[in-house]
Amino acid sequence: MTRRAQGFTLVELIVTLVLFGTIAATLTLFFRPAFEAWMATRTRVALADQAGNAVQRLLRDVRVAVPNSIRTPDTTCFELVPTSSGGRYRMAPDTTQSGSAAVDPGAATTSFDVLTPFTTAPTVPAVGDWVVVDNQNPGDVYAGTNRSAITGVSTPAATLGRHRLAIDALQFPLGYDGGRFSVVPNAQKAVFYVCSGASSTLDSNGNAPGVLYRLKNYGFNSAAPGACPATTGADVVANGLRYCRFLYTANQGATQQSGFISIQLEFTRNSETASLVVGAHVANTP
Repeated sequence: MTRRAQGFTLVELIVTLVLFGTIAATLTLFFRPAFEAWMATRTRVALADQAGNAVQRLLRDVRVAVPNSIRTPDTTCFELVPTSSGGRYRMAPDTTQSGSAAVDPGAATTSFDVLTPFTTAPTVPAVGDWVVVDNQNPGDVYAGTNRSAITGVSTPAATLGRHRLAIDALQFPLGYDGGRFSVVPNAQKAVFYVCSGASSTLDSNGNAPGVLYRLKNYGFNSAAPGACPATTGADVVANGLRYCRFLYTANQGATQQSGFISIQLEFTRNSETASLVVGAHVANTP
């Protein structure tokens, strides 16, 4: 009795290959568009997150900036002086408690009591940080006419204030009755946001070439900038920048006490584009 050989015939193999090929083609036809759509959605979500994070960082610095400190040499960059905290200072000696330290508008001040409570770092001023008072013009804080370095931080008697700041001798602006001051961290000083290389010309992967930078700790430049600075050593806020525009109006509205900045950013990655336009009011009342 002869035993039949086990295995597949050539016809069976051909039929199997044809079936597998048909199934693979069908899967490719139906699932590839879905996969590509998923990848495009993923890219758009990532772009939206990047644009949102970049704008939030910009707006955070704008909202805590020293009043009237924004300078815009170009629509692709702007400078400002962010603060870490601020408060109210004692404007006159305490008439019932001895030992108070008040600002003397007629002479240089070297220490004053702070009536506003600071909580924890980084809101608590440190030696080397800067006190800024009554910044009416952008050039004042940069030139240092109303800015002084903190030389000591102490705690007075509870009846006198929450803190006491010692500073380099500073003549507080005459006629200023707001009693407010801002604190600028020495580790940061002025800040420049710069859009560099933004272009609609994409690379081979469909990515835009521009970069949004944040330049800090370069000091205070008394002269108003005439152009966007070099970005050597700057922090990268976002990549893939296709378009960027900053428009700032120092006196917005009928009261002329607040500015307005418009921020327009456009990012492109893998040929997908996310655009964001945001406006923010800037408090310019010292």
